[in-house]
Amino acid sequence: MSDTGDDISANSGLWSFNGDMVKKFDSHVSKSVPLYEEGHELVCQLSEFFVPKAGKILHIGSSTGTLTKKLALNLANKNIGITAVEIEKDMVNESKEKNSNESINYVCEDILNYDIEPESFNYIVAYYSIQFIHPSKRQLLLNKIYESLTWGGAFVMYEKVRGSDARFQDILSSCYFDFKLSNGYSAENIIKKQQSLKSVLEPFSRKGNIDNLKRAGFIDIETIQKYICFEGFLSIK
Repeated sequence: MSDTGDDISANSGLWSFNGDMVKKFDSHVSKSVPLYEEGHELVCQLSEFFVPKAGKILHIGSSTGTLTKKLALNLANKNIGITAVEIEKDMVNESKEKNSNESINYVCEDILNYDIEPESFNYIVAYYSIQFIHPSKRQLLLNKIYESLTWGGAFVMYEKVRGSDARFQDILSSCYFDFKLSNGYSAENIIKKQQSLKSVLEPFSRKGNIDNLKRAGFIDIETIQKYICFEGFLSIK
């Protein structure tokens, strides 16, 4: 068992989002992902363009419910409904305890198994969550997301991304390493965290993500935020 920073321990290839990690998640991820909170604000801002009165939002991988509640508060005057699907029971319990809201329905379920009616959501958000879906199943999920959107609805997806070639990947990795060092993590913490994510986090390149979105049916795709190896995509049906 190794320390990956913020007193969070995980063995190689065994990073998980349950147990003691839950209480430390928001603090840890805000120091590990550049512009994490700014991305939350942008997701909320964009929702205003796509969610009508009594509209429906699906949040995939809602973790502790922080972004979910921000969406609910941002659209409080529209009488919306949010379905927040999270696979980890500890995360769902934390969400209900700290980020409850009458417009939010927290569901503990694997999104791959969750039954979604076609054209039932106006806005779907996956904030650094699809990167944890096995690559062999990722396209199936994106297909499902496309079918779940109403016409004119939007899908916002944030992902860690690989460089387009080896040189760019080296540059991006080095800059990200420096970013984590500047936030107080030791080199040993960073390396052990990377080891714990083996086979757990599998990023695609920017082109790989866009190709998957296009295969799902999306035509209108735009980058809305980009910093080092982290990128947000807005796709409109």
